[in-house]
Amino acid sequence: MTIVAPTWLVTSAGEEPRRDWGVRVAGETIDAVGPTVDLREAHPADEVVDAADHVVLPGFVNAHVHLYGVLAHGIPADAQPDGFWSFLEDYWWPQVEDRLDHEMIRVAAEWACLEMLRSGTTGFFDILEAPHAPPDALFVERTAVERFGLRGLLSFEATERAGPEVARLGLDENVRLIDDDSGAGLVQGAMSWHTVFTCTEAFIREAVDLAGERGAIYHAHCNEGTHEGEWSQLHHGMRTVEFYDSIGVAGPSFLASQCVQVSDRERELIAERGMRVSHMPLANCEVGGGIAPVPELHDAGVTIGLGSDGYINDVFEVMRGAFLLHKARLRDPGAMPAATVLGLATEGGAQALGFERVGRLEPGWAADLQVVDARFPTPAHAHNLVEQLVLWRNHTHVRDVMVAGSWRVRGGEVIGADAPRLRAALHEQAERLWAG
Repeated sequence: MTIVAPTWLVTSAGEEPRRDWGVRVAGETIDAVGPTVDLREAHPADEVVDAADHVVLPGFVNAHVHLYGVLAHGIPADAQPDGFWSFLEDYWWPQVEDRLDHEMIRVAAEWACLEMLRSGTTGFFDILEAPHAPPDALFVERTAVERFGLRGLLSFEATERAGPEVARLGLDENVRLIDDDSGAGLVQGAMSWHTVFTCTEAFIREAVDLAGERGAIYHAHCNEGTHEGEWSQLHHGMRTVEFYDSIGVAGPSFLASQCVQVSDRERELIAERGMRVSHMPLANCEVGGGIAPVPELHDAGVTIGLGSDGYINDVFEVMRGAFLLHKARLRDPGAMPAATVLGLATEGGAQALGFERVGRLEPGWAADLQVVDARFPTPAHAHNLVEQLVLWRNHTHVRDVMVAGSWRVRGGEVIGADAPRLRAALHEQAERLWAG
C-alpha cells in the first residue's frame, strides 16, 4: 500500500482543492483520501511518497490523439495548403497517411506514449489513419502502449477513399482488436470511420452495427472545417449531424471529434441524442478549421473531452488553449473557467471514452494520478490553485505519474524508457516518411 502525501490534493475538478490531504493506493485503485496525518496514523506500515510543495491531481485523459502524428512534425511541404480540403488531399493523405508502415507506427507510438506520460496523461483514445498498413497495425500499436502501461482505447480509421478492399481491411482491423482479449487489460479497441465525404451510408451503418454487436463505442471526425457540412448538404440534402441522425447512428455510443463548424440544429441534435464530443482547440487552429462551440455544448449537457489530435501532446498546453480561445471567441472573460477545462481534461475525457471510475481521486476509482510542482509564481490557495495549474504548468512540472496503481514516471523520467534511443528511432523513421 502507498500513501502519496502532497501539499495540495485535487480529487476532482468540481471539488475544492484540499491542503495537506493525501491519497492511499491499494492495488489498482484509490483506497482512501483524507488528511495525510490521518492516513499515516491509520496505516503506519504503508510506504509514504513525500510530495511536499506538489499537488496531486487525476491523470489527464487525452480524448483524441493520433499517435503517428509526431512523424509529421517538420515535414517538408511543397506548398502551403490553402484550405481544409487542400490540407487533406494535397498534404496529409499523400504525404503522411498513405506512406505509413508498421515500423513507423511502432516508433511513433512509443514516442507519443513517452510524451503523454511525461506530461501527466494516463489514458487516451487513438485513431490510426494508415489505409495501407493493415493487417495488424493496431496490434503493433497495442504492443507499444502496453509497454508503457498507459490506459488506452485504440481504433483504426476505416475509409472508402482508397477503395473497397482497403475499406474492408479497416473495418476488420477494428473488429479484430475489439474482439481480442489477449492483451494486458488496460488497452481496448473501438470502431472508427473517417467522415461522410469518404464513407457511404452503407459503410457507416455496417461500422455502427459491428460496434453495437460488441458493445463498443464508435467514432468519426465531424465537421472539422466547413467542407464536410457543405458536402453533406450538397449530397444528402442535410448537414452532417442531421444525416447521422437520419440514418439512426446519432446516439450515446457515438464519439464525434472536432465538431467545429456545426449549425445550431446540429448542436441541438448532439445534445438531444446524447452524443459525445472531443475538442481539439490547438489542432483546430493549426488546420484553420475554426473554434468549436464547446461552451455552448457544455452548457447543453454534452459529454466533452479534450484532445491533442497528435499535434501538441502536452494536455497542459491543450487546456490553456481551451481556457483562452473561447474567451476570445465569445468576448467573455468568464467563459470556460479553469475548473471546467480541468474537468474536460480528466473526468470529461474518461466519460467520453467510456472509461469507468476514471478521472477522479476517490475511493474505488482508478489510481491514475499525477504529481505536479506547486511552487507557482504567486501563492497557491484553494480559490486559485486550479487556475494556477491551467495557466502556469506544463510537462516540465510533472514529477511523478501513476497508472492503475503502478508508477510510470518518477522524478520526471519515464520508468524503463531510453528517451535518446527512442528519439533516434523516431528521427530515422521520420526521415523515411519524409523521403517518400
